[in-house]
Amino acid sequence: MAMENSKHEFYQHVVVMRHGDRIDNFDPLWTSTAPRPWDPPLVDSGLIRAFSTGRNLKSRLAFPIHRVFVSPFFRCVQTASQAVSALCALEDGPDVTAGDGIAIDPSKVKVSIEYGLCEMLNTQAIRHDVAPKDGKFSFNISELEALLPSGTVDHTVKPVYQELPRWEETVTSSRTRYEQIVKALADKYPSENLLLVTHGEGVGVSVSAFMKDVTVYEVEYCAYSELRRLILKEEQTYTTGEFEVLTKSGETGIGYYPSVSTANGIE
Repeated sequence: MAMENSKHEFYQHVVVMRHGDRIDNFDPLWTSTAPRPWDPPLVDSGLIRAFSTGRNLKSRLAFPIHRVFVSPFFRCVQTASQAVSALCALEDGPDVTAGDGIAIDPSKVKVSIEYGLCEMLNTQAIRHDVAPKDGKFSFNISELEALLPSGTVDHTVKPVYQELPRWEETVTSSRTRYEQIVKALADKYPSENLLLVTHGEGVGVSVSAFMKDVTVYEVEYCAYSELRRLILKEEQTYTTGEFEVLTKSGETGIGYYPSVSTANGIE
């Protein structure tokens, strides 16, 4: 609401979403011939689920998504592409199940790739026999950006993390990274609502880091959490409150219960 002396108070919303159904969990032999076995794509049902989740966000949320940040892993970029197409769709009938070829308004949402949202780079998430032998997870950012809906990529954005974490980061450090990147991106764009497309552990941390003493035991494909915080704008200065988790357990594909967090990761 508007306040005196040029003060304005409002909520900033951040939605943190997991990627869709990955092929190696449905075809175990896929990794044996894949040139990048650590970077699986989505199966068709994963693309459909991602688009459906984007459509659900568009209809369910009481606020618009202004900006999307996405992990550089292929499955996350594919997920973001489908979700953004749904968010920007000009027409969206029940017969539309995926975003390829539909008409969109690209001015509605801007998208950027962010290394800080990447998978946990350790054997909790990526097996040794699948990880690159030299420990280097190379990504062609231009090729990945080309997968996103035309006109939605914001090339002016500088990523918070300029490079990937080193291979064999600990579970603890990866969880700290996920918490920090949520805060950093929100602080960078305090007047905008964000969608962050990441991995299971990142979604779990978005709940456990901002709702103390809970254990997240399940994060389904395309599950998402919803966070919000109060923002006070005075002239050109933003004062931010603490994030609160609005998502109830079991409501959007995330399961959690009151407890002390465990040391096990979510694959």
